[in-house]
Amino acid sequence: MNIIIGLLIIAIGAFCQSSSYVPINKIKSWSWESYWLVQGVFAWLLFPFLGALLAVPAGHGLFELYAAAPKASLLTAFFGVLWGVGGLTFGLSMRYLGVALGQSIALGTCAGLGTIMGPVLLNLFFPELGALSALTSSVIIGVVVTLIGIAIIGVAGGMKSASLSEEEKKEAVKDFNFPKGLAIALLAGFMSGCFNVGLEFGKGINFGELTDPMFRTLPATLLVTVGGFLTNAVYCLYQNKRNATFCDYKDGSVWGNNLIFCALAGLLWYSQFFGLSLGRSFFEAGSAMDTLAFCILMALNVTFSNVWGIILKEWKGCSRKTIVVLVSGIAVLILSSFLPELLK
Repeated sequence: MNIIIGLLIIAIGAFCQSSSYVPINKIKSWSWESYWLVQGVFAWLLFPFLGALLAVPAGHGLFELYAAAPKASLLTAFFGVLWGVGGLTFGLSMRYLGVALGQSIALGTCAGLGTIMGPVLLNLFFPELGALSALTSSVIIGVVVTLIGIAIIGVAGGMKSASLSEEEKKEAVKDFNFPKGLAIALLAGFMSGCFNVGLEFGKGINFGELTDPMFRTLPATLLVTVGGFLTNAVYCLYQNKRNATFCDYKDGSVWGNNLIFCALAGLLWYSQFFGLSLGRSFFEAGSAMDTLAFCILMALNVTFSNVWGIILKEWKGCSRKTIVVLVSGIAVLILSSFLPELLK
């Protein structure tokens, strides 16, 4: 029963994340770099900071925690900086592939590589922790099945690209470009996998028994998102200067509207990792379910992003065969979430 509850919580977070790009459509007048930076303040600074505070017991401080583990904290933030590169290219993947296909390929790559790279790199820096023992056969099989599901969805994307006319492609996704989008999505997925690597390096950054198990990964989550914010902020400010869009911030007439929807987008985005922390507390520590939790989250993100893709009519005009392949890929991803338990 605990596993079902944990999966349900992670699924709710995944649904929120997959919905986080919907409020962005309500933002008025601002350029991409302006609203991306402002929503990032909420998604990667404010809400993660508030979440991390839940892990701090009375009489202690958050920065006291980081000071007690300087090496782990710095490495966690460093992988957050690398993850930030994935966040930037992640947006471009959706520009060229759409919400459904872009998220599917990027998040699928992120799920597989992030799960494997975490223990491997942690073992490289801290071999005494024996992190490689987490990569059991159940975990490897779970990752492989997840990647198979992503590959099936990728096939559906290729079928979509081949079957639609240029006019139909542009109608569904304005800048649709499958080869270019695929390359960017794979890069985004590889770099985004560094988020889970950061969580692995920072999993010991908490107050142990004094911290509620549901909140133990939230201090590390904050370090990763702060690192990612730095990457995104530098790029967005550069684009503001290059495109002469600093004037966006001076338009007082849209600030109220845009701030609300940026905050909503940020809250929905952060919900995935808040839900991940809560959901993992229902899994046995060190179990296959615990190790695969990040992979499961990404798989569910892909599932819900495709639901949004259907709602937004990004698959409109595709053949019935293409839709069957798409749904088959989604079904495999859902199966991958329960696979560790089925293999026990």
